[in-house]
Amino acid sequence: MTTAEREPWLLTPGPLTTTIETKKAMLHDWGSRDEEFNETNARLRRRLLAIAGAEDSHVCVTLQGSGTFIVEAAMATLIPRDGKSLVLINGAYGERMVKILDYLGRSHISHKTPEDTPCDIGLLDQALAADPAITHVLVIHCETTSGLLNPVEAVAAITAKHRRALIVDSMSAFGALPLDVKSVPCDAVMASANKCLEGVPGMGFALIRRAALERAKGNAHSLSLDLYDQWTAMEKTRQWRFTPPTHVIAAFDRALDQFEAEGGVKGRGSRYADNCRTLVDGMREMGFKTLLADEIQAPIIITFLTPADTKFDFQVFYDLLKDRGYVIYPGKLTVADSFRIGCMGALGETEIRGALDAVRATITEMGVADCAPGNS
Repeated sequence: MTTAEREPWLLTPGPLTTTIETKKAMLHDWGSRDEEFNETNARLRRRLLAIAGAEDSHVCVTLQGSGTFIVEAAMATLIPRDGKSLVLINGAYGERMVKILDYLGRSHISHKTPEDTPCDIGLLDQALAADPAITHVLVIHCETTSGLLNPVEAVAAITAKHRRALIVDSMSAFGALPLDVKSVPCDAVMASANKCLEGVPGMGFALIRRAALERAKGNAHSLSLDLYDQWTAMEKTRQWRFTPPTHVIAAFDRALDQFEAEGGVKGRGSRYADNCRTLVDGMREMGFKTLLADEIQAPIIITFLTPADTKFDFQVFYDLLKDRGYVIYPGKLTVADSFRIGCMGALGETEIRGALDAVRATITEMGVADCAPGNS
């Protein structure tokens, strides 16, 4: 099959390239009140809890929409109207949490570190000791802005020491990087179908400590985003309150079959780590520079600094790579020009090496002689 005949490989942070098996699961139409569909939804919720070792302490609540929908829903449901949040920020998704809190009218403060720097555990400890009004700490597990891995276990330990609640946005990490609620005690973990679990877009989920959710009645500002109401309805009827994304759920259940067959978090994470090493090594050989040091780089999406060569133009680079069958992502940094290439989704060494070949051919076609950034 030629490049023109096949779909492009998505080297992005989601939506991702999915397998044929996952796509085929969407060829059937499901009745939203059908008992077989209800069992699929219940099974999916059990499987998601098991990934985080959360079966005994947490419940899984699913919701229509993108990842931001479930993040906002969890925050609105769990943070009381008189609560105060401390948001740890080192990228756009931490900033988005602050924006959500502003919309919700919830009190908050934030601690910022640069986009290439993990959150500061010492400052977190000091802030919680100094301000007893803080009720919740919010952190991004893998900051998709850069690909940076935050130290969620250390954040959880400090938060637990001060007896505050932790909410973790694990959107770009859940399923590929270890996160067990016994070692990362938290009130909620949020993620979506179309990230490391390799489903399709259209639904998110939150693993919420049962005791915290039981206390959350009346907190939410929105009927459709009220996870307490969604949970109690599902527990009572086994059904979604409003029209569920049936095809997305069927595809997600099939994707979880493949996730488990690959070896769960360990197997999925190992493949992504191999993809990451192959990608980074190959790009560095061409002269590209990564934003992050290897020790804080999550094997999810890699930020490369834009070459200083005047013949490099990102849009041209993007378009030529797409013509060769590979879709990448623009940068999201505020501190430097950059672009991002993902190593997640139904991709392996063959596809990553194919992408590297495409990058080599593209920079040659563009006449780029030096791929180093201007400050190197």
